[in-house]
Amino acid sequence: MDTWRRRTVYYLVGLVAVMLVYVGLYHHVMATYEDDPVTVLHAAQVVVETFTTTGFGSDSPWTTPESNLLIIAMDLTGVVLIFLALPVLLFPLFEETISTTPPRAVDGVEDHVVVCAFSPRIRALLDELDVLDIPYVVVESDRDEAVELVEEDLPVVHGDPESGATLENAGVDAARAVVADVDDETNASIALTSKGVSPETDVITFVQTPEIETYHRYAGADHVYSPRQLIGQSIASKVSRSVSAEIGDAVEIGEDFEIVEFPVQADSDIAGTRMTESRIRERTGANVIGAWFRGEFVSPPSPDALIDEQTVLLVAGQERQLEQLKELTLSERQEFRTGRIIIGGYGEVGSTVATALAENDIPTVTVDRDGEKDVDVVGDLTDEATLEAAGIDDASTVILALPDDTTTIFATLVLRELAPEVEIVARANGSESVRKIYQAGADYVLALSTVSGRMLASTILGEDVISFDQQVEIVRFGADQLAGDTPAGEDIRARTGATIIAVERNGDVITDFGPDFEFAADDDLIVAGPDNSITQFAATYT
Repeated sequence: MDTWRRRTVYYLVGLVAVMLVYVGLYHHVMATYEDDPVTVLHAAQVVVETFTTTGFGSDSPWTTPESNLLIIAMDLTGVVLIFLALPVLLFPLFEETISTTPPRAVDGVEDHVVVCAFSPRIRALLDELDVLDIPYVVVESDRDEAVELVEEDLPVVHGDPESGATLENAGVDAARAVVADVDDETNASIALTSKGVSPETDVITFVQTPEIETYHRYAGADHVYSPRQLIGQSIASKVSRSVSAEIGDAVEIGEDFEIVEFPVQADSDIAGTRMTESRIRERTGANVIGAWFRGEFVSPPSPDALIDEQTVLLVAGQERQLEQLKELTLSERQEFRTGRIIIGGYGEVGSTVATALAENDIPTVTVDRDGEKDVDVVGDLTDEATLEAAGIDDASTVILALPDDTTTIFATLVLRELAPEVEIVARANGSESVRKIYQAGADYVLALSTVSGRMLASTILGEDVISFDQQVEIVRFGADQLAGDTPAGEDIRARTGATIIAVERNGDVITDFGPDFEFAADDDLIVAGPDNSITQFAATYT
């Protein structure tokens, strides 16, 4: 509505200026051509009457062409300025009067998260907080956006996040954290304001330009993240795992119990089999929590689901069990990939990937359209000649770190046609593009907003949230309502979609329990599953 007010002021100033011009012209025409001088006040009256059609004609008829042309011009100008432009300005005012009014403050919240302002990665964070029942307040300066959030039943404070009064209205003094995600300059200002209002509250900011991280810390930010660096590090982690026989990043549940994901490689032992045919549980002892099938996460996976080279398994187990499963997911032709890795796009994401892989002594070839960048091959990754120059025939993996999702989709199609066996790992700027990139043939896709949102949740909660690119929660629940029951008797997985992966009893973590295992009232259950399954489990058993 600030835009509407500014537009209205401009309109009124312009209207007055145009009318004053016509007053001068009419005063001159009446004296010069009509030989009937009038006062300036009379001329102003005629102009107003003509513009508003409320009673013009007191000086008619006019006898000269000049006078009549002036009156015609005033008639047309009045219609345009009054009857066409004015409604455009008045309607927003009426809409504001009858529409939802977003609140300017919230009461009674504490130990919450203050978010400034709304964005796709913030959406991922809010999903995390909803599942864990952690309160939050979104501070939004744009009124229309604030109204939309209110209509979604989200707690909102409408106001300037750089204002101390607004942050106080959002309860920043009782909050566990403040998240600033507007732009580099505004985020620094929010950090400064927040620390001035509540020095003890943690402040988390995002930067698009990593070089200014220092200034955010000067402003008081406790944690500063660069989304592009985060996704670059995540991509590097995925690729490092695919060229290594070691188990990659995992979330530790107990002393010897972890949750990890395994991309299934083409020609591996379990590629081309159904879930029930793979006999993963029987052969390794590991428990499959869920799986990504061409970008769609399913938990629990259907026994008839087909495992192929675009499947990523999310499993829980002891280290020896996971090592056995790792062998089943690696290609039989090659225990692990040894060819070069092509990095397409050498911006913030691509350069972060290249640096991380170099630290692991993994050979790479960098490709970018910009000839001024320090890359190995200058060219378009969708061009066959460029790919040949980069050594696509000898490559094991191509990383698409491109800034545009449409280009990424097209590049994936080209690569899949030119090099069917190569592994394709892609960055997606929008979560809505993930499915398309998978459909184009990518083996693994990371969404920028999801990676950032998971990192935020992990920082705020002070604990691992599986890894930062997943759609799975791992939550601890008390077992009091399940005391005396068994997994088979309750059929928990079928009822909720969540999986109990471990039971903590008297300080010991029990991971190897069967369907007839009996829960005790003092047990703590480690439950894994997608957001909606965890929510269903909480609603059913807590």
